[in-house]
Amino acid sequence: MEKIGFVGVGRMGANMARRLKDQGLAVVAVQDINPEAAKALAQELGAEACADLKQVTRLSDVIITVVTDDKAMKEIYNGGLLARSRGKLFINCATLSPAIHVWVEQKTAKAGAQSLEACMASSITQAREGTLYLMCGGAEEAFNRAKPVLERLAASVRYVGAAGKAAQVKALVNMVMNINTAGLAEGLGLGAALGLDLTMLREVFSQTGANSRVLQTDGEDMQKRDHSCFFSAAHAAKDSGIALRLSKEQGLNLPLATATKKQFDKMVAEGLGELDKSGIAELTFKDRHAAK
Repeated sequence: MEKIGFVGVGRMGANMARRLKDQGLAVVAVQDINPEAAKALAQELGAEACADLKQVTRLSDVIITVVTDDKAMKEIYNGGLLARSRGKLFINCATLSPAIHVWVEQKTAKAGAQSLEACMASSITQAREGTLYLMCGGAEEAFNRAKPVLERLAASVRYVGAAGKAAQVKALVNMVMNINTAGLAEGLGLGAALGLDLTMLREVFSQTGANSRVLQTDGEDMQKRDHSCFFSAAHAAKDSGIALRLSKEQGLNLPLATATKKQFDKMVAEGLGELDKSGIAELTFKDRHAAK
C-alpha cells in the first residue's frame, strides 16, 4: 500500500484525506499554510503534521496537493516539495491554469518523479463521500498508478489527455457553470422584482429550457439568501479568469464569460468574495446589497 501525504488541507483537502483514511489507505502526512489546521487533522487521522514540505515527501509515496492558485503551486514546488522525490507521484487537484500543470510535470520529471493533474468538478460533500468527478491529465503511466487512489475519492475518474488538457476542460466547466449562475441570479432577481412567487418560478424553470444543474444547487439558496460557502465567489472570479486567458490566447471574444467575471470581481470588491457563488444574487435582487 502506497503511503499518502497531503499539502493543502482546507475544506476540500481535509475531506479528501478523511475519505482515504476511511477507505483504509495510509494517510501519513499533512501540511498546510495554516499549521493549526494541519495539526488538528493530523491528530484526527493519526498522521504527522509536517512544518516542512520536504518531510511530507520523505514520508509519502503519493503526495496530493490542493492549493489555492498558480502562485501557491509554484511556492510549494520551489519550496522543497521535490526534495529527494525520485519515484514519488504528485497528484495536483486544485483548479489552476493549464500552464502550471505542464510546468509541474517538467519539474517532477527532472527530479525523477511523476505528476498528474486530477481536476475536481465537485464540492466538499462529494469529497467527503468519495463521489467526486475527476478529470485527469498527464502521462498514462502516472494515471494508471494514481487510479487506485483516485477511485476511492471519485464516482468517476476520466483520463483526458496530456498535462494541461484536464485543466483546460475544468476551466471550461467552471466558465459555463459561472455563466449559468449569473444568468440564474438575474432571472430570479427580475422575477422577485416583478412580484412572482420564486418557488413557482424555480419549478417552471426546472421543467423548461431554463433548467440547469445550477438551478438545482443554487436556486433555493438564492431565493432564501443562504450563501453558505461550497464554492466561493472569489474562486469563481479566479476560474473565470483562467478561461478568459485561454480565450485570449486563441483570439476568441467571449462576452458572456467576460460579463460574468465582472460580476464575480464586483462581489470580491464589495466584500462578498467569501460567500458561495450563489451570493451573486445579492447583486441582482432589488434592495439586497448597497454598493460601496
